[in-house]
Amino acid sequence: MSLDKIINFIKCDLEICNCVFLLPTMMSPPGCGTPAIQPIVSGYSRIVNGEEAVPHSWPWQVSLQDYTGFHFCGGSLINENWVVTAAHCNVRSNRTSHRVVLGEHNRSSGSENVQVMRVFKHENYNGYTINNDILLIKLASPAQLNMRVSPVCVAEIGDNFPGGMMCVTSGWGLTPSNTPALLQQAALPLLANSDCQRYWGSKITDKMICAGAAGASSCMGDSGGPLVCQKGGAWTLVGIVSWGSGTCTPTMPGVYARVTELRAWMDQKIAAN
Repeated sequence: MSLDKIINFIKCDLEICNCVFLLPTMMSPPGCGTPAIQPIVSGYSRIVNGEEAVPHSWPWQVSLQDYTGFHFCGGSLINENWVVTAAHCNVRSNRTSHRVVLGEHNRSSGSENVQVMRVFKHENYNGYTINNDILLIKLASPAQLNMRVSPVCVAEIGDNFPGGMMCVTSGWGLTPSNTPALLQQAALPLLANSDCQRYWGSKITDKMICAGAAGASSCMGDSGGPLVCQKGGAWTLVGIVSWGSGTCTPTMPGVYARVTELRAWMDQKIAAN
């Protein structure tokens, strides 16, 4: 085939030509980060005390469950084929072990269940330092997008989310009395890493971002879930719930995997798979 024909082949209308190449799945598809049902967040409500989210106002929120329906981690839908969570959640691709539940608000009610096709844990994840705490899940079938299920935007490599910026985390984590059935949320201020190191010292790396220490905290069961901030009017995934105080103390900042530092890895895995 001549060079001119190759160029014309590549430029052809994909609906007409019998093209043989595949375009990579978009990380942040059009319309991402804009819920059909708008969230209402009331300041510094403490997720450990349970402020209920407006039902389905965080439509990218995922519940990761075992075969019994036990919720063990959260996650975020980033496009119809991929979910991101924390590496320490240890999601397994055995279809009889773990499942992804989409569009859920009340964990006791039925929602969209999707099987796990493959999982990709960061090769440099360290279980002792909890560095590079990220894992991608490829869904066995595309998510059915609707008012209750839609993807979050994903922070770009060069994005800046400064200390003091108010963001939101969500999940079904522990409250002082139980694991809530209804999705919880909390508004949290970001901390600069230098400020976070005053609490956690050298444990804080450039692959981490901190939020909280102002009367709100994420807690166990929220692991892998989203920390989202607004960028250009769209909610954008900035952090992945990673670790913090073992007692969910709201005066200690929670630590999240920093998406801007892990975006290149995400792009590479999704493009290759």
